[in-house]
Amino acid sequence: MRTVNKVILMGYVGQEPKILTTQSGALIANLSLATSYKTGGKDGKPVNEVTEWHRLVAFSRTAEIIRDYVKKGSPLYIEGQLQTRSYDKDGEKRYTTEIVIRELSMLGAKEGGQKEQQTASAQGYAGGTEVYSNPRTSTSTNQNTEITDDDIPF
Repeated sequence: MRTVNKVILMGYVGQEPKILTTQSGALIANLSLATSYKTGGKDGKPVNEVTEWHRLVAFSRTAEIIRDYVKKGSPLYIEGQLQTRSYDKDGEKRYTTEIVIRELSMLGAKEGGQKEQQTASAQGYAGGTEVYSNPRTSTSTNQNTEITDDDIPF
């Protein structure tokens, strides 16, 4: 039996992305994404907007793109997978669930008002749109994406 672990979100970056560098020099980007939906509005009930916050993490080239181009308030489309990891804080084991970004599309307008969409993904370069690999999750064999052992953060 096959299983699926896929998340698709479109929302707005909640705060400036936090960029970390590992001891080996690999980049890791941590950011939050807000998505919203409306409830109520029937039978005279007021319409309420509910906001959900999502923790995202990206590695290597995708983290570089986030560092260079993504800011608080940036609209993003992401595809990724859920990952739960543990860490110790004050001697207590804690858990967090985050979304590992496999594909990232920056939505919005360039300076000068032109509509822009740039994409970072595990698919490699694809016809006119910039697409970047996440070597941690990539299964692509595209020749335009060179990944060495130094690019992988683990």
